[in-house]
Amino acid sequence: MANVLLIGLGGVGAVVAHKAARLPHLFTKLTFGSRRIASCEAVKKAIGRDDIGTVAVDADSVDDVVRVLTQLKPDLVIHTALPYQDLAIMEGCLRCGVDYLDTANYEHPDRPGFEYKEQWAFHDRFKAKGIMALLGCGFDPGVTNVYIAWMKKHHFSRIDTVDILDANGGDHGLPFATNFNLEINLREITQRGKYWENGAWHETDPLTVHETFDFPGIGPKEKYLIYHEEMESLVKNFPEIRRMRFWMTFGAAYLKHLEVLQNVGMTRIDPVVVDGQTVIPIRVLQAVMPNPADLGPLTKGKTCIGCIVEGLDKEGKPAKRYVYNICDHQEDAFKDVGSQAISYTTGVPAMIGAKMMLEKKWRGAGVFNVEQFDPDPFMADLNEFGLPWQDVAL
Repeated sequence: MANVLLIGLGGVGAVVAHKAARLPHLFTKLTFGSRRIASCEAVKKAIGRDDIGTVAVDADSVDDVVRVLTQLKPDLVIHTALPYQDLAIMEGCLRCGVDYLDTANYEHPDRPGFEYKEQWAFHDRFKAKGIMALLGCGFDPGVTNVYIAWMKKHHFSRIDTVDILDANGGDHGLPFATNFNLEINLREITQRGKYWENGAWHETDPLTVHETFDFPGIGPKEKYLIYHEEMESLVKNFPEIRRMRFWMTFGAAYLKHLEVLQNVGMTRIDPVVVDGQTVIPIRVLQAVMPNPADLGPLTKGKTCIGCIVEGLDKEGKPAKRYVYNICDHQEDAFKDVGSQAISYTTGVPAMIGAKMMLEKKWRGAGVFNVEQFDPDPFMADLNEFGLPWQDVAL
């Protein structure tokens, strides 16, 4: 029995809410928190549980987070709002002695890029307080990290190379839209690419390294090398890895729209003055674009996200394996919770991570990434709660 506060009721948060609400024996008391209380009420209505609470919270303000935590006294905060708010919510949890979980690492609102450094810096204080923070428990990061830990446990004596592949074969029928927060999405893919090789990071110009790959359930798609946050924790926790790369697919129309938006300055994150008002171009763009949470009924097709690992098997022989999930936007995500697959593949693992913590299958004092725990119960729950995986020898 647990008292859980979910902060952030956008596309991902709504998925977490639906899945957690179906486990009342574990998520006994649920409260939805957001700056926009209407978002909380809408998800609560869709779920149909009158006992779910709602609360207004400014997740940018440590004081307001502390106010809400002092009022509700939750056992766990699940943070599915914006990565800019990671530090404020973690600080609030620290002051109030509450466990914490998020799906994406910290980003500074005023400069591009993301890293775990500022969140890892909480480790000693969380440990001294006897509370736990679980970072990056979505799909990528999250499930991809667990895939690596599971393959190391069951298949490999040594991992040499890792390629993480994220393909979205879905089509929403709109000229241009993003399947999760537009600002976070565009900041992620417009920064320089980066990969790990032979003990050092190497950079590339944005979206310049690409190749075709035949994705299970989708078919051939062009995948592009970008930097992604799970690589930072994985090379730390598996120092044997010689090379690690992250690949994501983009269609030609998406890339053309992105090129135009960059050329006219609409992806800028610095403030500009318009008619005496200070605005940030990328946030103006986000305000006129479709809401990712509304794309569920429109999106058809599948996603395929997984990891290809090469190294030595348990007998010391060369081995190569591919562990992946295929998620159908309609048949899996929309029919289950009214979502598209990008939100679904992030929200389901966040609920499972919370379940691991509440059941004490994953416990520790301090700040952790998901690959630091036993992958087996998490992998079992992926199959049970809507994200079945395949393990293939290549």
